[in-house]
Amino acid sequence: MKAIILVGGEGTRLRPLTYTVVKSMVPVVNKPFIEHVILRLAEHGINEIVLAMGYKPDSIFEYFRNNSEPNIKLSYSLEEKPLGTAGAVKRAGSQVKETFFVLNGDVYTDIDYTDMLNFHRNNKAKATIALTRVEDPTKFGVVETDQNGRVQRFIEKPSWDKVTSHWINAGIYILEPDVLNYIPEGEFYMFERAVFPEMLEKGEPVYAYASDAYWIDMGTPEKYHQLNCNILGGNCVSPLHSGDKIVIDSSSKVHPTARITPPVIIGGGCVIEEGVELKGPVVLGKGCLIKKGAVIENSLLWDNVTVGENAFIINSILASGVNINDKARLEGQTLNREPGPATDKN
Repeated sequence: MKAIILVGGEGTRLRPLTYTVVKSMVPVVNKPFIEHVILRLAEHGINEIVLAMGYKPDSIFEYFRNNSEPNIKLSYSLEEKPLGTAGAVKRAGSQVKETFFVLNGDVYTDIDYTDMLNFHRNNKAKATIALTRVEDPTKFGVVETDQNGRVQRFIEKPSWDKVTSHWINAGIYILEPDVLNYIPEGEFYMFERAVFPEMLEKGEPVYAYASDAYWIDMGTPEKYHQLNCNILGGNCVSPLHSGDKIVIDSSSKVHPTARITPPVIIGGGCVIEEGVELKGPVVLGKGCLIKKGAVIENSLLWDNVTVGENAFIINSILASGVNINDKARLEGQTLNREPGPATDKN
């Protein structure tokens, strides 16, 4: 079975991290985010994956050229201009002849894709939209259904006085190929605002699959940090890591006086000097140097980060190549060695 994953966005909400790495390639427990998503799909027999790309696709090409999975057929669709969720799928799905999945590229979930597909087929739906429940639906698209799960109405980012449900569009769809006929060729077009409402107007069977499975939109530094911590702690399923343990690459050197409290992952080629304390959840990427007496707690460090002697890092994200001075204290910071455009306010 085939899935199209939308990974074309610039990741502006995830800045400053996305000044140097595209959103789909940010490391989650030391593996690119999109790799977790692809392998989750493959666990359910969805192993023909199309990545619908736009912004800076080269790093994605390069990674999967060198890290291909033998049982997964990966292909690419490149848009020259932004086409929106539906426009990108139209371009990527031009050869689709059977039922297929669509996923927003900043969503991570351990939803049961197999059960969702059975629901879609049992209801003879043309489109099925996964729903997840949130406390604050005003930031999302609310979906109203009847008692059988058939969609009645969409409300995009409602004000609190118009909230009728806490079940929102989770950014995961199952579509029949003829849904592509609702999407004009080469135009910016959205499922949420155009395709699905038009299908409802024409009486098409559009259904909603409500799930209480783990779901997160990791498109902000706070949510990205949360996703890493949730996987580390075993609060959600990942095909690349089982939680709540200490994993140290064999090429790394850890001084015997270092104190490590799980969950912690230490990538290859790291040096952890004497008296260092790592209080999980903590992720260290490749080539990190943590100097004497430093304390790192509830933080994510990408590759080749240096933390000075007796520095204190808590609740922070440090992108690749960041250097922290001796005795520095960082709390709740997201730092990148590249500051981004001077005019950028994010």
